[in-house]
Amino acid sequence: MPHTTNPVLCYVSDRRSLEPTPGGDAAGALVRLAARAARAGVDWIEIREKDLGGRGLLDLVSGARGPGATARILVNDRLDVALAAGAAGVHLGGGSLPVAPVRGGWRESAPGLLIGKSCHSIEEARAAEADGADYVFFGPVFATPSKLVYGPPQGIEALARVCHALHVPVVAIGGITPENAAACIASGARGIAAIRWFQEPGDLDARVAALRAACG
Repeated sequence: MPHTTNPVLCYVSDRRSLEPTPGGDAAGALVRLAARAARAGVDWIEIREKDLGGRGLLDLVSGARGPGATARILVNDRLDVALAAGAAGVHLGGGSLPVAPVRGGWRESAPGLLIGKSCHSIEEARAAEADGADYVFFGPVFATPSKLVYGPPQGIEALARVCHALHVPVVAIGGITPENAAACIASGARGIAAIRWFQEPGDLDARVAALRAACG
């Protein structure tokens, strides 16, 4: 992908690491954070709450899509929940259904549904594109605790190879901060995704603005 002047910022959720509300409602805290992130200028929000059952996840996604929501909501793994909640797309992890049957099964009934795939190698990324993915996440680009299970950081050079090998957008993930976001975009990434940067305490508007400015 060529350099873009309007990079996508994607907040990937992890409600279990949020400070709960006084009543202990972590889901409610996430819904409020999602609304704040959208107002601050985040483009996509991936609801990545793998431990929740269908009903709980549906309620959470519906809350995040509340009145006035401007960000596109993506649901991790659960195509059924994404469709029921009217989300913008479904994001498939490494252990999820393959892209091809998801794309083929819903091409006519949900033609606008975004289907993304997490990839950790150029081979996985090429396969996801060939199967019909609308975009891929690639990483971890930099070191981050949440991605230790996927091995050592891939690095900027690997990100650049993936970006230039694919025609669909590539979103960089893993240890992204304003200090390294510009390098990701310069490497050809269409956007960046992060968990901790959006969930750490402090002024969320300022944090989103810093990341947006760094991406150019």
